[in-house]
Amino acid sequence: MKDLTQGSIPRHIVAMAVPMAIGMLVQTLYFLVDLYFVARLGDAAIAGVSLGGTVMYIVLGLTQMLGVGTVALIAQAVGRKDPADANLVFNQSIVLSALCAVLTLAGGYGLGRVYLHSIGADAATTAAGIEYLDWYLPGLALQFALVSMGSALRGTGIVKPTMIVQMLTLVMNIVLAPVLIAGWGTGRPLGVAGAGLASSLSVAFGVVLMALYFVRMEKYVGFHREQWQPRLATWKRMLAIGFPAGAEFALMFLFMGVIYAAISSFGAAAQAGFGIGGRIMQAIFLPAMAIAFSAPAIAGQNVGARLPARVRETLNVALLMSSAVMFALTLFCQWRPAWLVGAFTGEAEVIAVGATFLAIISWNFVAQGIIFTCSGLFQALGNTWPSLASTAVRVVTFALPVFWLSHRPGFRIEHVWTVSVATVALQALMSYALVRREMARKLGPSVAAA
Repeated sequence: MKDLTQGSIPRHIVAMAVPMAIGMLVQTLYFLVDLYFVARLGDAAIAGVSLGGTVMYIVLGLTQMLGVGTVALIAQAVGRKDPADANLVFNQSIVLSALCAVLTLAGGYGLGRVYLHSIGADAATTAAGIEYLDWYLPGLALQFALVSMGSALRGTGIVKPTMIVQMLTLVMNIVLAPVLIAGWGTGRPLGVAGAGLASSLSVAFGVVLMALYFVRMEKYVGFHREQWQPRLATWKRMLAIGFPAGAEFALMFLFMGVIYAAISSFGAAAQAGFGIGGRIMQAIFLPAMAIAFSAPAIAGQNVGARLPARVRETLNVALLMSSAVMFALTLFCQWRPAWLVGAFTGEAEVIAVGATFLAIISWNFVAQGIIFTCSGLFQALGNTWPSLASTAVRVVTFALPVFWLSHRPGFRIEHVWTVSVATVALQALMSYALVRREMARKLGPSVAAA
């Protein structure tokens, strides 16, 4: 356990953000490694894997629901010097992770095909998406266990073990991807199915490593079977914080579905270009996400310890850091967007779509960094409903204009990206205003004087 209620806030953010950025980069490289080999299979395969990968947003929503509640409550318990409550939250998180894994498998295999048929540009793209998803779902289900354990560690201020495990799983994925996708050494290429299987096996390996760490190394929180009986009161506490955060990702799933549906008339090359551009954008977001993800643990411990000045400092420092990083990345995307996309495909039409996407969408990077940071503070304060509200406004103000434009003559794919930039800017302004209001409400004179 690391005490984040003492010492320099900027140092704490950097100390947590750097390992988390490396860990998230590793996680993103799962998809980029798969995409590199899948790109050799053609546009339909690229688009299909990208479509299948959108289901990840539903799973991310559920993992956020689990992880956000776990981080916030454990961080607050650490700040209160209450290890008993921290352990109860962790073990109930493990129980919920098992339940969510079962629901993911049932929902994915039961409804995944219907969803992919509804947004696929053509039969070949849809078939590739279904094949990929069938083999990727076990890995998605296992993500809950990884999130539960990683979130518990983050709540106690520890992030390096998670980073190390993620790096080892990446190495395994890099080894498996060419073997399973392209058939290196076996002569039996599995194509997009191999991409899904490689990721699933790598995640399973990561779960085993994290469990071993908790059994052998972790001292503050650990597995206690007597706490595995469902405790509905603890679930309620966790979900009160986690549910809105999870619903945010469900809305982002809807957001992505709107985009794929809107651009489906432009063909598989357009969906492939957006798929590659979107994966690159996810990788670009990692530094700002790492800064934002450090905020719930740091601010949360200080909320628990009743140190409002340090909570406010966490917000201000994190906003400054994330904005500076995202501005630099905006300039980079304006400079060579085609080079970034061209690293994954040689198809001129796909590169053109992906490069245009990055060139336009990069203008919302700073705003997106603000959104990430405010979301982290909402988690620390124990109220994530305002964050959900701002995301809902973004999705509605994006979906309605795009739907209208897509049915107008002269509709171009660039219109989709431009509307997205405007709505993200709106969300950033709304999130900042709401987090300031929530801090004034939660960190008022009575708390400051305590």
